[in-house]
Amino acid sequence: MKNVYNLVPDIYKLVSTKEVPEGVDLESAIESFGENVKELMRKEFTGTRDGRALRMSNIGRDDRYLWNVVNKPEVAEDMTPNTYVKFLYGHLIEEMLLFLVKASGHKVSDEQKKCEVGGITGSMDCKIDGIVTDVKSTSSYGFKKFKDGTLAYDDPFGYVGQIKGYAHSEGETKFGWLAMDKQNGHLTYLLYDSEDTQAPVYDLISYDIEERIKHVKKLVEQPSPPDVCYEPIADGKSGNQKLAVGCSYCQYKSQCWPSLRAFLYSTGPRYLVEVSNEPKVTEIPVRQL
Repeated sequence: MKNVYNLVPDIYKLVSTKEVPEGVDLESAIESFGENVKELMRKEFTGTRDGRALRMSNIGRDDRYLWNVVNKPEVAEDMTPNTYVKFLYGHLIEEMLLFLVKASGHKVSDEQKKCEVGGITGSMDCKIDGIVTDVKSTSSYGFKKFKDGTLAYDDPFGYVGQIKGYAHSEGETKFGWLAMDKQNGHLTYLLYDSEDTQAPVYDLISYDIEERIKHVKKLVEQPSPPDVCYEPIADGKSGNQKLAVGCSYCQYKSQCWPSLRAFLYSTGPRYLVEVSNEPKVTEIPVRQL
């Protein structure tokens, strides 16, 4: 029987052998893929951007981030062109994955179904074999958290809260992610069940999403922001302090850390909040990165 537990092996078998399982309408899957890509491009280049401050896709983000989204949108860093391109090919990868799911004989349903919890709305990616699923393209670093099941321990982008909302709106407690390492092509499926008391992540995923939404609605009405999401961490043995990863990717990092400085290392930009030893690399204005 097809289920999410054998999804990845089935996709690997499909792409290796090119043998489509009996009963699969390959032409229909191809047509669906093409139509979804066309709709994606229409939304990208002719649609309007989502102006909602609070939505299901960000309700799991940290409190201070959400306070800034609602109260300080004008100070957010502009998205760079390369980031737009990165998001676009991420969406294309996700459509490719859904095609492979269908072509390997697994059931995809409820694509982009509208969901609502406590007045917060959003659209789920889909259900795969009946499980509410988000499809993700990730870096090799991010992929490890899906592969080893530790996402709930390190979730700066609020993926758990987002998908809990979708699942809750459907009356479900199980939810999962089909993730692809976009650098190497590796796939994995991570399944969580918020009622599984034996799961190592149970305490982190079993919270009430309706209470979370009520909490967020109250906190964004406060006149002052909550504490910073992450404290700075040591930059090796340099004596400098740098932003945690969760802050590094945030559009509001300059708002939270006014004295922030950015230095361009061979591994990418590094954001320092305290500089005891001046780095011997190029410094670049934060908003130009």
